[in-house]
Amino acid sequence: MIRFFDILFSLIAIIVLLPFMIPIMIGLKLTGEHDIFYKQMRVGKGGKEFPLIKFATMLRNSPNMKGGLFTAKNDPRILPMGKFLRKTKINELPQLINVIKGDMSIIGYRPQVKKQYMLFPEEDRKIMEKDLPGLSGLGAVAFRNEEEILWKVEDYETFYAKVISPYKSHLECWYIKHKNLKLYFKMIWLTVMAVILPGNENWKKLKELPSIPKELKDVM
Repeated sequence: MIRFFDILFSLIAIIVLLPFMIPIMIGLKLTGEHDIFYKQMRVGKGGKEFPLIKFATMLRNSPNMKGGLFTAKNDPRILPMGKFLRKTKINELPQLINVIKGDMSIIGYRPQVKKQYMLFPEEDRKIMEKDLPGLSGLGAVAFRNEEEILWKVEDYETFYAKVISPYKSHLECWYIKHKNLKLYFKMIWLTVMAVILPGNENWKKLKELPSIPKELKDVM
């Protein structure tokens, strides 16, 4: 049943948003490095990698430049339209194609590049490998301001690996363990609220969530 709604919502979204996305695609083609889409291999169901599609917001070679997979405040690698697209999460919309293809669901764990995926505890990876990753999910909603959190700590790579990544994977696994149609729709609503009202913490009202580590509470 969830797969039915994945396809239905994705098709409706593409039809409704296409007139809005066309000017974005034209703008991307005329600016930066003239790329419209950016494909990056991410880990999905079964631990298999697939090409995740986004609107291009950073330089093509950005993963191999200073900063790597992390984006800093006023990062020089961000393209002219990139900051707006990333802040509004519009850059994620092409992943609706991934949903239709069956690589992803509307709601699930956010797919990671292999390097970051391996930071998740092994027991969590085993749980995630049984399900599809998502366009949005509990981890994405809870860490809507992840970049801002990383700006607050000195050693952001260690903080991400030791604090953010394990807690994020615990949240993703919580969703998988409690997954049903009602929770699926609730997460869609929480995603909309997170986009409309940045800083919204309604996700914390979900029952029996993993406890937030103290060091993370201090910067969230």
